[in-house]
Amino acid sequence: MGEKAVNEAAALKLAAVQMVSTSEPEENLEQAGRLIERAAGRGATLVVLPEYFPLMGGPEQRRLELREQPGKGPLQEFLAAAARRHGIWLVGGTIPLAGASAARARSACLLFNPEGAQVARYDKLHLFDVEIAGDALGSYRESDTVEPGDEVVTADTALGRIGLSVCYDLRFPELYRTQAASGARVLVVPSAFTAATGACHWELLLRSRAVENLCFVVAANQGGDHGGGRLTYGHSMIVDPWGNVLEALGEGSGVALAEMHGVEQDRLRRSFPVLLHRRLAGPAPPSAANGGGA
Repeated sequence: MGEKAVNEAAALKLAAVQMVSTSEPEENLEQAGRLIERAAGRGATLVVLPEYFPLMGGPEQRRLELREQPGKGPLQEFLAAAARRHGIWLVGGTIPLAGASAARARSACLLFNPEGAQVARYDKLHLFDVEIAGDALGSYRESDTVEPGDEVVTADTALGRIGLSVCYDLRFPELYRTQAASGARVLVVPSAFTAATGACHWELLLRSRAVENLCFVVAANQGGDHGGGRLTYGHSMIVDPWGNVLEALGEGSGVALAEMHGVEQDRLRRSFPVLLHRRLAGPAPPSAANGGGA
């Protein structure tokens, strides 16, 4: 969609869905469906689900049991049907898709259009292999069960071009600068940010990515106790290109919703053209992909 069409459109609504997913996939899909319906009922154009929305808690290996082949399976069918039923652009948090390794899965973030067609796929680039002081679990080794992606992905939508990312990616600003340089206006960040790190860094990083790139940021987080010591921070939020938090949640499940004003974003980019003032280019990503157009 061209700049003129985006700028002359009425204000569009962005929604971040916050969940407290459990170890029961059917229960999680019911929760997701209910919250998607709530967001759509409030007029959302784009709805973003959190990372790992179909399953949280229990052994990490359980996600491999839900692994699907690209293009088929109940999780992908659920997302396609929800987008089509409500006539929305839907970012399906992450679901496990088969990759090259039988022992690991890709953590895939899928974008569906209002007709229910998948128009973009982003596989999480940066994997969460860390130790966290003060965290109940203490140590995380996402790479034990997840195979990393190797592409930067943007896609064209009714809101303009959006950039897809996932959780730990938030700490790598070069990813978002690459997306902004390719024309992204909205950055989406489905997440399962831990309670310990979220309290220190979640809002700080989200607002920084928005300001650096003069983009709207839609961050949908998991938000509570998932059992087995896994605690997530919640506080899903929508941030405008000047770093203002337009709406934010606390803990628990819910929907954060805010309007996106494309005309105001364009005005800001003209008056404060930081994206045109760059003099240093970062390292090139491994490759780049566009899931929805030129």
